Amino acid sequence: MTATATTNAAPETGRPFVAFDHVSLAYDDSGNAIEDIDLTITEGEFVAFVGPSGCGKSTFMKLCTGLHQPTAGRITVDGAPVNGPLKITGMAFQNATLLPWRTTLDNVMLPLEIVQPHRSRLRRHRKDYVEKAMGLLQTVGLDGYADSYPWQLSGGMQQRASICRALIHDPRLLMLDEPFGALDAFTREELWSVLQDLWRQQRFTVVLVTHDLREAAYLADTIYVMSKRPGRIIEQRQVPFPRPRHLELTYTSEFSDLVYDLRARIGSIREENTQ
Repeated sequence: MTATATTNAAPETGRPFVAFDHVSLAYDDSGNAIEDIDLTITEGEFVAFVGPSGCGKSTFMKLCTGLHQPTAGRITVDGAPVNGPLKITGMAFQNATLLPWRTTLDNVMLPLEIVQPHRSRLRRHRKDYVEKAMGLLQTVGLDGYADSYPWQLSGGMQQRASICRALIHDPRLLMLDEPFGALDAFTREELWSVLQDLWRQQRFTVVLVTHDLREAAYLADTIYVMSKRPGRIIEQRQVPFPRPRHLELTYTSEFSDLVYDLRARIGSIREENTQ
């Protein structure tokens, strides 16, 4: 791999931003979905959660954003208890979920119509917001598609627009739930680089939920491995590769070894489930 200048994965201050203090959540009488989660994510850190299906990765995301409340333990974001949906978060999912009757630009600007204080400012400062949205579209390679509708875009282009929509209101916390899972391998890897560039420019905190171990190893600073339900954190792996990362990294033995170790760990969890 070509030598490049490196940057730290998180701000030098390492200030705690998301904190889970022995958090558990039970949806019903069937038992806990996640159990005794105890971790801290520093501001500007990029973390990934991996594990077998149904282990509670998406549940963690819902708790982190305040969409669910824990049945035990305490969650804080930026030092404040999470008691309801947070306004400082952006979210992107496996399906882009763009509104079919809105252009790419209008889809990207949708959060500005909902989230304060942008909602109150949108009418008076629309020109500035449009310029900002166009800048994001240009960054992800969609500057020529602002007036296109979702049905005129490929799946990868739709997901690029979805990421812009998640970032348009300057969230401090970006939640990504299998954002590239429905894309082909080439497009998926291309968007890894796009996301990494956006993160390096703005240094928001990222929580990525993924089944793609290569994706986790390429993008994250820290990888959390979760057990089968009830989901617990059973391993925390620091990713050793310097930034910026390039796709050539994924062909190195060091990268393959990390992915293999993660795969073996999750495989052992699945074997425990069948015994």
